[in-house]
Amino acid sequence: MMTSSTTVDVPARLGHAHLSHLPQRPPINLNFQDLTYTVQNGKSSKIILRGINGDFRSGQLTAILGPSGAGKSTLLNILAGYRLAGASGIISTNGEPRNLKQFRKLSRYIMQEDLLQPYITVQEAMSIAADLKLGTDLSNEKKTIIVEEIIQLLRLNKARNTTTERLSGGERKRLSIALELLNNPPVIFLDEPTTGLDDVSSSTCVSLLKRVARGGRTVICSLHTPSARLFAEFDHVYVVAQGRCAYQGTSGGVVPFLNELYLPCPKTYNPADFIIEVSSGEYGSHVDRMVSAIENGKNQRWRTYAVEERTLQEMEIEQLNSGGYEKLNYRHGCSTYQQFAVLLKRMLLQTFRNKNYLRLRVCMHIFIGFMIGGIFNSMGYDASKTIFNFGFCYACIISMLYIPMMPVLLSFPTEVQLVKREYFNRWYGLKAYYAALVCSRTPPTIFFSLIYLIITYPLTSQPMEFSRILMFSSTCILIALISESMGTVISSMLSVVNSVFLGPSLCVPLMLLAVYGIGYGDDPIPLIWRIGRSCSYLRYGIEGLIVAIYGPPRNDLVCPDDVQYCEYKDVTYFVKMMGMTGVSFWTDFGMLVAILVAMNLTGYYLLRQRLSPNYAFRAIKVIGSFIKTKMSSVSM
Repeated sequence: MMTSSTTVDVPARLGHAHLSHLPQRPPINLNFQDLTYTVQNGKSSKIILRGINGDFRSGQLTAILGPSGAGKSTLLNILAGYRLAGASGIISTNGEPRNLKQFRKLSRYIMQEDLLQPYITVQEAMSIAADLKLGTDLSNEKKTIIVEEIIQLLRLNKARNTTTERLSGGERKRLSIALELLNNPPVIFLDEPTTGLDDVSSSTCVSLLKRVARGGRTVICSLHTPSARLFAEFDHVYVVAQGRCAYQGTSGGVVPFLNELYLPCPKTYNPADFIIEVSSGEYGSHVDRMVSAIENGKNQRWRTYAVEERTLQEMEIEQLNSGGYEKLNYRHGCSTYQQFAVLLKRMLLQTFRNKNYLRLRVCMHIFIGFMIGGIFNSMGYDASKTIFNFGFCYACIISMLYIPMMPVLLSFPTEVQLVKREYFNRWYGLKAYYAALVCSRTPPTIFFSLIYLIITYPLTSQPMEFSRILMFSSTCILIALISESMGTVISSMLSVVNSVFLGPSLCVPLMLLAVYGIGYGDDPIPLIWRIGRSCSYLRYGIEGLIVAIYGPPRNDLVCPDDVQYCEYKDVTYFVKMMGMTGVSFWTDFGMLVAILVAMNLTGYYLLRQRLSPNYAFRAIKVIGSFIKTKMSSVSM
């Protein structure tokens, strides 16, 4: 059994991508046999992968190539554990059947789109990721050293103080890789890492990935059309054609392999382009011959072409592999509370740095405040305009409904994609994230609501009693918080377009139910509408505002001298006509708090199902897809 010092020395002797203070992980070899993937297309099914085999070794940089639609991204998703339904076959790690739960803890998946947290610098992003991934096991000094080593390794030194939204395409890609290297994952998957990069940036990215692989990691990339220079950098190439393995071996073995099939590659031609063109049928139907020659990935010959001797690196990696990965105790880097603290710090930092958004919200609340305050100016004590003052209360709950909700509907669907990547790569648990999300949103929402209330409440001449001000303000703030949570519930499952459509649409029945029965006094209303009204949190809001303003003890309102008769001078009579006799502020307040808690729990549940659905949720989605398919077939 190797000692820990020996384990540390191995990457050092390899001398390429050793990171001195990172936790050591035994390298992992990934093998798959008879891997098949089928996708349902209505009543029929389509086979994407057809019983392919392969072996991806640690210490090697592997490229998965193939024509568009051949199944290379599907293969990468299945190997990473990102896509499971419809897949069959045997996937092994170090010769043992893969434990998917454990494998997900040890592997990282860097997707094609470089989604990075905005409004933080490269240095801050790395430090925050280090706190999340490395936790309290390492001191702050060692974390700083690790961050510095990775920044230097991936050549991000010049961009360390640049915010992520201002990075170039190559820098964004390198930062995405750097963030996942912090806890030294043994297996790294990358989907189209060179997409959108120029030749220089692509070459830099691939050479860095090769250095990372030389540290004893298994690095697997899916690529579209690499240049000849990039193609030569890969240690191992896996070509997928029509869902089958058309070639598996070294990049240098492609041309001899094709020569044996009497498909000579022109000397001035890129071997990668040529084998992809052959696989796509541009030179005739040769895929069957290629699959037979390579036996759909089983043939070992081309994997070791031009490699006569085993290098020191391969022997050392094999010694490390004998330890297996099942013995690792690989959890989240820190506790749930520590994750919450780090995430809250990051979210607040992002909030305060998004100055344009803050200015916009401040200006919007000031504008709406003065507009509503001007419309209902000095109506609070005017007995002739009591109905209009009720309109002021209704305008308050409408403002607290829409203004906090709309930004969430527009921004959270994009944030979900970021959360999906970080959660899948085990940066943090969902409980810590959602708690930090709620806590980071609450203070700004309260602050902006108070800006609106500070303007409108005195302008409309409402009673300046501390208890009434407190009741009125707390009710408005609760409505704003519930509306914001409702936006999270909607946008956690839908795209931006669908969220922006569904959110305002759902608000319409809530607003109608809130005022149903107003003006009919204490006359009973049908049971179904009473039930519906009780489901609208805006109803509890409007009741809370009316009680805060007109609840006892309150003197009669002032009837102007130029008005002969004021019907609603008596506030008790007015409350009765509104159908709110016997309404308790604390009951409404308690219901609003309960709805806020329930809304947040619902948002958490739906987000969890979005990221890792349980069987019941999957069944609902399958039923929905089945009904959608049936309806489509009937309409046709």
